[in-house]
Amino acid sequence: MTISRTSLNAIPLSFASVSVGTPGDPLEEKLKAISSAGFRAIELGFPDLLSFAHSFHKKEIREDDYENLCVAGSEVKKLCERYGLGIMMLQPFSNFEGWEKGSREREDAFARAGGWIRIMRAVGTDMLQVGSSDSPNISADLNVLASDLRELADMLAPHGYRLAYENWCWASHAPTWSLVWEIVKLVDRPNIGLCLDTFQTVGSEYADPCSSSGLIESQGLQQKLENNFRYSLATLSRTVPKEKTYLLQISDAYKPTVPFEDKEIGGLRPRGRWSHDFRPYPFNSRRYTKQCVEMAKAVLGTGSRCWFSVEVFDGGADGKDVGRENRGEMRTFCSGAIASVRTLLDECADS
Repeated sequence: MTISRTSLNAIPLSFASVSVGTPGDPLEEKLKAISSAGFRAIELGFPDLLSFAHSFHKKEIREDDYENLCVAGSEVKKLCERYGLGIMMLQPFSNFEGWEKGSREREDAFARAGGWIRIMRAVGTDMLQVGSSDSPNISADLNVLASDLRELADMLAPHGYRLAYENWCWASHAPTWSLVWEIVKLVDRPNIGLCLDTFQTVGSEYADPCSSSGLIESQGLQQKLENNFRYSLATLSRTVPKEKTYLLQISDAYKPTVPFEDKEIGGLRPRGRWSHDFRPYPFNSRRYTKQCVEMAKAVLGTGSRCWFSVEVFDGGADGKDVGRENRGEMRTFCSGAIASVRTLLDECADS
């Protein structure tokens, strides 16, 4: 499929609220910066909503205090409207699927789902992002994972809400786009689709923060790795219907200056730690930019012209300075992000 640059002009652009500043920074300042750069909407990060709720109510608000979170959420909706921004999605809903039936964890997961649906109504969004679970004690059976997500999709459906399922490259059982797609097909509901992500796919199928090369070395020669990655993306373009990709999240990655230890630290697996601190917007780090462009081209090759949404966690090449852009530079940071997406679209176009 030929991808013309003109066909890409209508792609709506979004920015994750958690990707500028820190949760402690005023949300209104973030919205001003995102809006001034030219983005049309935000992914509302739960940490930002929680921080805003603390400030708005002038007291600490628990993560499960849905009454006060919804009141605060209504105010967030008004703020977004003031700055000409929609709320494209609420994120990240995690560790939901796969718990044993009757367990406390499963009960909590579905209670959280009900609370987050209330928040969605308050903030005025119709999409919930669910990340593939990284919990170690969940079922590995894709049918079990799909069954839980089917229940969640059915909880969302009466409200006209959608579920965007994302592969997290450090997930326990669904770290790749293809495994998440298999689960979505098993769910078999019209209101579930994919949240694809350049970092997550490059991070699960091409790159490795634990190797000295920054690449997955278990596949042997780099040419084999390249070929396998291209084959995976060609399969995505060929097999995923365009309407089943709800959004593509955009970020690149820094190759760590020192390879990570291949073990869990602070409750996070290596790729989870990498994701938290080493994700600039494209063209800031050239190590994996080519693969990010190829991933975006694969999504566009399905015919999809879904949301392109910047979700970055840029701590610099050493990963130690996350949020540095909040020091009076939020607008500059957001302007750089939208410029990078436009460059990405230029690179994706065949004509």
